[in-house]
Amino acid sequence: MLTRRHIRVKVMQSLYAFNQSQNDNLATEEKFLLKSMQEMYDLFLLQISLITEIREHAETYLEKSQQKYLATSEEKDPNRKFVDNKIFEILNENESIQDALEKHKINQWKQDDEYVSIIWNEVRNSLAYQEYMETRETSFKEDKDFIISIFKEIIAPNDKLYDYLEDKKLTWVDDLPLVNTAILKFLQKLKEKTGRDKKITQLFKNEEDKEFALKLFRKTYLNDEELSEEMLGKTPNWDKDRIAEVDMVLIKMAICEFLKFTSIPVKVTINEYLEIAKEYSTPKSSIFINGVLDKLSKEYQAEDKLNKTGRGLM
Repeated sequence: MLTRRHIRVKVMQSLYAFNQSQNDNLATEEKFLLKSMQEMYDLFLLQISLITEIREHAETYLEKSQQKYLATSEEKDPNRKFVDNKIFEILNENESIQDALEKHKINQWKQDDEYVSIIWNEVRNSLAYQEYMETRETSFKEDKDFIISIFKEIIAPNDKLYDYLEDKKLTWVDDLPLVNTAILKFLQKLKEKTGRDKKITQLFKNEEDKEFALKLFRKTYLNDEELSEEMLGKTPNWDKDRIAEVDMVLIKMAICEFLKFTSIPVKVTINEYLEIAKEYSTPKSSIFINGVLDKLSKEYQAEDKLNKTGRGLM
């Protein structure tokens, strides 16, 4: 689920927090880094569980309607197309998902069920729901397309849900776009016959990505003095005090990748940090960072300091 760019963002946030706290315990800060990434995965699981909780609210709604003293014929014999949607069934019966929810103790919606009610009511009153419920017949494709539609149009952009998640963990706001994209990809890949056996998306694509996060954090922190010296004279007309602290962290991380990560192409490093700067720093940061990194990369190449391996890595 985590892309290399998001790993870099998490490392940047941890290094920035490390500098602000002036903590000198590397092990503690590494745990903070891993915890921040793990909490992102908790958000992924929380959003998955929200989908199935909506179904439980819909079931309760039908039961209460049937119990009305003057229930209509429609209420006595309701259309169960929504609650019987095959995607709900797959998510509830998928052992990989249920094991992950139990392992990570994802049960917040049981305590905060008013937010599930808000989402269910918005779904029930939506045009997509009205059109879906016009018939009682369905197919797996229709069921899947409908769940994907309400996730994209109602759940993912919901302002009240956004506020709830922000109150729970401030970092979740930054994580939400990537998490929602991962959920969409997971839903799109579900198949009727194999969906119950599909393994849930993992936090890291592989062990190499997890190692990359820790190495980038350690190498940038432990070589801070050396990386600072590399910047000397490369920031004309910029006093150190005028450089945004986030920019300083990003430049040091990029230099670290130039010199200590032999398999990462220089162009990839520069492009990644420019994109991160655009989102997390000042409006002019990407221009400033691009100038510094471009100058440094050319000097390193001329001095044969870029020890890159593999084709096309310069």
